[in-house]
Amino acid sequence: MLDTTATTWSPAAAWERLLRNEPLFILDVRNPDEFQRWRVEGPYTPPTLNVPYFDLLELDDEEEDVDAAVIRGVREQLTERLPRDRTILTVCGEGHTSEHLAHGLRELGYPALNLEGGMEAWGDFYYWRRVGEHERYSLYQVVRPARGDVSHVVISGDEAAVIDPNRHVGVYEDLIEQHGARLTTVLDTHAHADHISGGPELARRHGVPYRLHPFDGIHPLDMLPARIDFTALAEGEAVPVGRTALHALHVPGHTLGMVAFRLEDRYLIAGDSIFLESIARPDLGGAAEAWTPLFHESLQRMLLLDPATVVLPGHATDASAADDQGRFCAELGALRRGNAGLRQADGSLEAFRDYILSSLPEFPDAYVEIKRINIGLSQPDEAEARRLEVGKNVCALSEAAAA
Repeated sequence: MLDTTATTWSPAAAWERLLRNEPLFILDVRNPDEFQRWRVEGPYTPPTLNVPYFDLLELDDEEEDVDAAVIRGVREQLTERLPRDRTILTVCGEGHTSEHLAHGLRELGYPALNLEGGMEAWGDFYYWRRVGEHERYSLYQVVRPARGDVSHVVISGDEAAVIDPNRHVGVYEDLIEQHGARLTTVLDTHAHADHISGGPELARRHGVPYRLHPFDGIHPLDMLPARIDFTALAEGEAVPVGRTALHALHVPGHTLGMVAFRLEDRYLIAGDSIFLESIARPDLGGAAEAWTPLFHESLQRMLLLDPATVVLPGHATDASAADDQGRFCAELGALRRGNAGLRQADGSLEAFRDYILSSLPEFPDAYVEIKRINIGLSQPDEAEARRLEVGKNVCALSEAAAA
């Protein structure tokens, strides 16, 4: 039911409606190229219409009221295309122009609300969910839905570890503080290419170790060593967190230093190796041919784990894979049957190589610079960071291949 006193939804409010599959229609007034790069999506993505704002808004003269022009544009162009039986959420880049549109729609009797902050705020929105509550520890998943980035937090007693944090580190600090714990270690499963890691900054702010496998302490294309402080992770190492520990499993393929973490033989924090509906791409270091056999071996090694192991991916490749609480997790046995990439990994190296090399998506140019940032070779300002992170991640194999 639409709250008739409200004029906006925050990204969090919009996400909850998407998660519950409430009747909704999205009217996005950004330019088509921006819309194609990313849009408001959820486990249940509602009907969406993209009409560029400047195509809709044609002022009769410079003194015409903007709201009046919006009303005229809607009447002339959208009357037959907009529903009246569900909330219309208006979306633009920063939430300003879409605010005029929402107001004009309400004046015409449509149940319209504006996405507060627009796509900029949507891109910075995170939520967290508890994945497991056990005697010695609790495990939380932190999701950034616009990017499809997934992080994890382990809390045991008064100690906490964060795995794969994004650059907005406050969300992790808030979660840990709310649970009465203190941060003791920060870990990245690998040197990320799709988003700017918050790992080094989070570790610096709290004076704790930042952990990374040394093979990822060098840029794979530039061949320059990292200029950040990190403590090397080793295969088989147990990283203590209160009364439990994260056990490092070196699984090269997506990167040479890719590490997954086992948590008490119950969970596999898989990073960019196994996703719920696909597997990772091995070409972001420019060496797909050389890294594919490593990846095949790594996946086969992980497939030897208990089928009841709960896999927690580093990316949500498809928002519809979330459960009814918005969590991204599945047992390994089910993934082995339903994940096309894992089915291929069960076979020969030759067949796996053919599958991988025929399934690689386009290489995003921004990923080279993001990788530089994540090992300290460059430092972007906020505007540059936002520019580099626009759009969903493409760390998985292409959807066509996974079908």
